Amino acid sequence: AKYVQIATPACPSLGQKSISMHVLRHSAAMRLLRAGIETSVIALWLGHEQVETTHIYLHADMGIKERALAATAPAVATPGRFRPNDKLLAFLEAL
Repeated sequence: AKYVQIATPACPSLGQKSISMHVLRHSAAMRLLRAGIETSVIALWLGHEQVETTHIYLHADMGIKERALAATAPAVATPGRFRPNDKLLAFLEAL
């Protein structure tokens, strides 16, 4: 709470969010992962007992998935993320 209060003047939206130690740990892990740090190093830094615990961060980042797919996609495939049309979104929201 102390650091959220300090950071809020620079980023006012923080004052409206619920930020816990878990959120800070998760954010730090995601930043390390995006920077290319190995999951085993992140696991040690976070104090995870098993490296597998850290693998959840791999599933949380769409950018990592997109880079992995781009590295394995055939050259004829059109790269990009699926963008549903309004009709599909309306159907899904009605469920």
